[in-house]
Order: sequence, then C-alpha cells, then structure tokens
Amino acid sequence: MSELHEIAGYEIVATLGHGARSTIYHVRDRRREQYALKRVVKATASDQRYLDQAIREHQIARRFDHPSIRKSHRLLRQRNFIRTSEVLVLMELVLGKTLEQHQPKRLADLVLTCRHAAEGLAVMHEQGYVHADIKPNNIMINQDGAVKIIDFGQSCPSGTIKNRIQGTPDYIAPEQVQRKRIIPQTDIFNLGATMYWLLTRQHVPTMMPKGQAGMALKTETRCAPPIEHNPEVPPALSSLVMDCIERHPSERPDTMVHVIDRIDIALAQLQRRDVSGGGSGGRSGGSGGVAETQVPRRNAS
Repeated sequence: MSELHEIAGYEIVATLGHGARSTIYHVRDRRREQYALKRVVKATASDQRYLDQAIREHQIARRFDHPSIRKSHRLLRQRNFIRTSEVLVLMELVLGKTLEQHQPKRLADLVLTCRHAAEGLAVMHEQGYVHADIKPNNIMINQDGAVKIIDFGQSCPSGTIKNRIQGTPDYIAPEQVQRKRIIPQTDIFNLGATMYWLLTRQHVPTMMPKGQAGMALKTETRCAPPIEHNPEVPPALSSLVMDCIERHPSERPDTMVHVIDRIDIALAQLQRRDVSGGGSGGRSGGSGGVAETQVPRRNAS
C-alpha cells in the first residue's frame, strides 16, 4: 500500500498499477468525484522521456470526447525549483478488466466489443490521430460493461514517421517495424490482429513476433483464416479480419468506418444463424437474440 494519502489535493483511494517511472492511483476530489491519477516521477535526467510521453499522451487524449475513449481531464506539473520533477495526469476512472484479462463468453458480445473499439478509433482518425498500439491489453470493459480504449502513449498525428520502432510485437503492423508512415490503416492492422487473437487464441505472424530476436520478416506467411480455427466465426468476420491484416496498408479496408460496416454484416450473420437455429453450439438467449456461441479458450502454454 502506498504511504501517500493525498497528491495535489486528491485523496488516494487505492493504487491501481505501476509502469515505467509511473504509478496510477484511484483518487477522489473534495466533491467526492472519482478519477484515475497517473503520477510520473523524474529520478534522473534520462527519465525526462517518461515525463514527455505522459504530457504528449494527455495532449492527445484530451482532444477526444467519445464513450469508447478514456478521457484525460487535466495535467499538473510539480516543480523542483524551476524544473519539472514530476507530472500528474488526471484521467477518467476505468475500473474493469482488459480483453487480455477477460473476454465476453458470447461471440456476439465479443464482436460488439470490437465494434465499440472501432468506433472510438474512427473518432481518433477523423480528428487526424492514430492510436498505434491497439491490442487486447489496451481495450478495457469497465464494471458497467462499457468499452474503453486506453493508453495513448504511442499515439501520434496521422502520417508520423517515428524515429524508433514502437508497437507490441504480436500486434504490430509492418509499417511500424519498417518505420514508415503511421496512418489509420495501422490501427486497422492492430485491431485486425487483436480480433484474430480474440477469435482463435492464435497470434498473427508479424515482423516482430514476441520471444524472437530481431525481425523475423514473417509477414509473407499467410495465417489460416479465423473460421478455420473456430468454425463459429461468421464468414464475413473471418474475411474482414484477413483483410485487416494484409501486409500492405493499401490492401486493407480504406477507413475504420468501413471496418464497422463489415462488423455489422458479421453481426447480422450471427443474428440470422440464431433465427434459423444453425451453428454448432449456438443457443438462443442474451440480448438481441444473437446466438450464444462460445469463444475458444486460450491454450495452456
């Protein structure tokens, strides 16, 4: 438990987690309003990059006001003489689990979760930004069932060429590894790789697979469509996922709005399957009358 009881006038309720030079707290203000507070401390000169990233993350996240995007409310700087020694970012409190920690059991609910994430990404793209690190661990479902995109530490204006490789190995797009322009199709690849894992518990072969040294240049290898791993996946969704993870950005869907349209087609296929009573393991029930098709469990490693 943290020895601190208060930071910058905010009462600490609990410690939520730790990161590089950072701690995230559950806090409340004098009016009992509750927030998440990210505290980033500069211990050495080399830690300045962590302060800069927290500031940049806030400056990007505060631009968006959408139910599927975690809000960033306020940036505070604590100074030691004239230099900033720590940064505090006041954010929307999201209490729940990430899609890496827990996934909806019903296939329809899982697909709807991905649709909500796509809606948030579409808003970012409309305003000229790319998240650039979509993965199961950066999509949360809170205690009320709402979907939230979190962690804007790698987000950037569309068209940015980064001076170093950034991304998560099992979800990273080829252009991120090759240090080419980061564009909306980058998020489309990341989301496609995320959906692939959620539907199959298999990772897409990327140019930087986790656990291997260097770049494997595996993107010429075609992985099996999701429907081959999980026959309950609607054909429209399986096809969409495969289009999202195409090597070349120009071969992926043009926009996240198009991705959403195609997710809706997949949801309609699930609905028709339920009405007709088709699909192995599908059971009528739940919201919307969509089949309660089970998602495969992760294989033990």
